[in-house]
This record gives sequence, C-alpha cells and structure tokens, in this order.
Amino acid sequence: MSNFELLIFNLKNPTLLFFVLGVIAKIVKSDLAIPAASKGFIALYLLFSIGFNGGAELAVTGITQEVIQHLVFGLLLATIIPIFSFFILKIKLNSFDAGAIASCYGSVSAVTFVTGVAFLEMNQMKVGGEMVAVMASMEFPAIIMGVILMNLFPSTPQAIVRKTPWRSALKHALTNGSVLMIFGSLLIGFISDSNQSEGIKHFTSDIFKGFLAIYLLDMGMVAASRFSAFKKQGAFLICFAIFVPLLNGVLTSHISQFVTESEANRLIFAILAASASYIAVPAAMRLVAPKADPGIFIPMALGVTFPINITIGIPLFLQIIHG
Repeated sequence: MSNFELLIFNLKNPTLLFFVLGVIAKIVKSDLAIPAASKGFIALYLLFSIGFNGGAELAVTGITQEVIQHLVFGLLLATIIPIFSFFILKIKLNSFDAGAIASCYGSVSAVTFVTGVAFLEMNQMKVGGEMVAVMASMEFPAIIMGVILMNLFPSTPQAIVRKTPWRSALKHALTNGSVLMIFGSLLIGFISDSNQSEGIKHFTSDIFKGFLAIYLLDMGMVAASRFSAFKKQGAFLICFAIFVPLLNGVLTSHISQFVTESEANRLIFAILAASASYIAVPAAMRLVAPKADPGIFIPMALGVTFPINITIGIPLFLQIIHG
C-alpha cells in the first residue's frame, strides 16, 4: 500500500470522520451538542478502556526482562519528551497551554498506533503483544509531567506566588482522577482473571470505537469553536507539530536498537514517540487543566501531526530502522 493509499485508508476511519462532522457542525452553526454530563463519562470511559486493555495484554505476555526493558524505555520517552517540548512551547505560550501540548506530545495516539500495526502487518512484520501495554503505560507519565511543569513554571508573577511545590504537584498528578483511572485500570487489567475479564469485554473493547466517535465529534466542535486561538500562533505551532514529532521519531528509531532487536517493535517505539494524544490527554486536561485551550492542542495533534506521521513518518522511520 502506497503512502497515498494509506492516507486515504485512515481518512475513511469513521471515528476520524466524526471529528470532521463536529467541525462542520460548528462551522454551519448547528445546535448539535453533547450533554455536559455525558462528556465527563465518555472521557473517563476512554481512559479506563485504554488502561484496562493494556494491562490485560501485559498479563498475557508476562513480565519478562525484555518486557520490562520495553516498558522502562516507553516510560522514559513519555517523561523526557514533555520536558523539552514544554520549554520550546513556553517561548510563545502560557504555562497551561504549553503543559497541555507537551503532555499530548509526550503521550501517544492510539489511532496512530493501530495504523502502525496495520502497516507492519502489510509488510509481514509482527509486533510484540507487550507494545499495547507500553502504549497504555505512556499515557500517565506524560500527563503527570504536564501537570508538574504547569505548577513549577507558571506564566505570571501572581501564579508564582501560588505555585505548588513539586512534591505536592507530583502527589496531585498521581491522585488526579484521570491519571488514577488509566493507571488503576492498567493494574486491574493486569491482575484480573482472564476468564472473568471476558464478561466485560463488550464494555472494555467492543464499544470503544463508538464512544471514541462521540468523543471526537465533541472534540471537533470544541476545536472548531476555538480554532482562532490556534491561528494566532499558527506558524510557530504548525512548525512544532510537524518537526518536533518527526525528530522524536527519527531519534527513537536510532536509539531503540539498544532496547530491542525487533524491527517491528522499534518502528512502534518510533511511532509512539512521534505521535500525539488526542484522546487520553485531552480528556485528562479537561479535568485537570480546564484553562488549557483545546482549540490549540487538538488541531495540532489531529490536524497536523497525525497526517504527517502516517504519510511521512512511518515510512521514514522504517527506512531508518532498515538502514
């Protein structure tokens, strides 16, 4: 499948098309709206499903030395990427927006992950089952780092007076509802009996894409209503959304050879490093950092970084790995 065919294949994904519908609904000034109570439930459900399935996959694979190496490497990526991303973004943005965007780019895109797995299957390459757990485990460190950075490096003198010491910020990040949900779900998925877990499979997996579609419908409306905020910083943010993820992926393509010999796993690591979350992190930021503008970080992740990754990033990373 060519890069163009891969792009068309992903653009036909119904969940992404619902995002487009949300944008159109806002542009034509439709009265379409998602009830506020439903938004909170759907956000928590998505965090729960991603975490639980990652833990269940990890239970199947088992805790081997290789799995531990993969998890540690994923956690390091999810911790380091938000730090340097935050300080780049802080050049132009306030702490809330810089922290939210840094969290998005330190975290991962489940859709990009699925795209990468499909790309590997088309090239007769098999990815390790533990990489699903790696993907899920990369959500909470990025969210934690975003919250800590917002607290430690506020934008205004008034905020500096009220800023939270880093230990308190870390405690707040770890006990935040969204972080606790995804991390707790990961642990529950890991320790749960597999036969009993089958009883809730319809809830944990089968309806995920349906809820994701509704969530992205709402995100499309939110992004469209606040897109003017994105355009004000357009050139800077567009450059960041293109070049920083590609740089992350290229560097990870090289470094991952010291973690695993599997070319398929190396490509997944590169994809995870290059992708940006528009599911888990925006859902978390809606709860923990409501002052962060989703009209900035959602269009960046979904409108710029995602298509760049599937058209340029994935083939580029694989070429580097083969080289």
